[in-house]
Amino acid sequence: MAKMLSRVAPWLASRRDPADPAGLSVRMLDGQDTPALKLLAQQDPVTNVFILAHLRATGTAGPTSGGAGVIGIFDDGVLAGACWAGANLVPVQLDPALAPLVAEAASSSGRRYASAFGPADAVLALNTELAELGHRAHEVRADQPLMVIEGPPVVQPNPGLGLGNIADFDRILPACAAMFEEEVGYSPYLGGREFYSRRVEGLIRQGHSMVHLNEAGEVVFKAELGAVTEDVTQIQGVWMNPLFRGQGLSASYMSAVVEKAQQIAPVTSLYVNGFNTRARSTYERVGFRQVGTFATVLF
Repeated sequence: MAKMLSRVAPWLASRRDPADPAGLSVRMLDGQDTPALKLLAQQDPVTNVFILAHLRATGTAGPTSGGAGVIGIFDDGVLAGACWAGANLVPVQLDPALAPLVAEAASSSGRRYASAFGPADAVLALNTELAELGHRAHEVRADQPLMVIEGPPVVQPNPGLGLGNIADFDRILPACAAMFEEEVGYSPYLGGREFYSRRVEGLIRQGHSMVHLNEAGEVVFKAELGAVTEDVTQIQGVWMNPLFRGQGLSASYMSAVVEKAQQIAPVTSLYVNGFNTRARSTYERVGFRQVGTFATVLF
């Protein structure tokens, strides 16, 4: 603990009179912390759409039935930063200087994390601290532009895109799994098929799955809204069937995704790997602009 406090000392010095005693504390949030967490996250509703969507769905900052929860960093009793700790780690308005405290709390929980994602400075600081605690990343994607569009897309939407139908679940699920494996390099079924299947089914039933099936029943294109609030949606899982790539279809499909997303919330967001220049170019053509930088660490 002394080592960690020495590493956050510069952050403290920038915030308080040197004569004032340090008042940092770390604990898991409970239901009574819900207003404070929501207020913290609303400082940047685009960046923090993941946690705001969680609060919207559950109504509480307290732990889930599965043991996931939110690590809170308090400065003299005021919530100064937080981090979702479930299957993934997701910083919320977390100053990178506080990463040692979050990493220690996350590591001591005994949970295994598939990834950390969010604002690049906080995520990369967390990764550095977790590495010292023995959590080794197998891939670090340090440059992922966070992009948004407000208002209609500038490319004509493809009329073939519709909402996913549960009757087509057996066609949509393999497309989702193919996208996942293509993106992260391993099957989403490694931890069991049931959990991932329930996730995909839930997105379809919520009206957050968008897909185009052709007359042969093939999924040509699909995407989901992975996080949804009344102000912002975040697109995830964008996938074009390899059989239909290279035909200039992506921009019109993405425009159709935006059109449907903006029936739910006025701001549509996504983040993309910096090295994926083709996808970035497509999103820019549609009307997306960069507003920040995310990073993802895969453990």
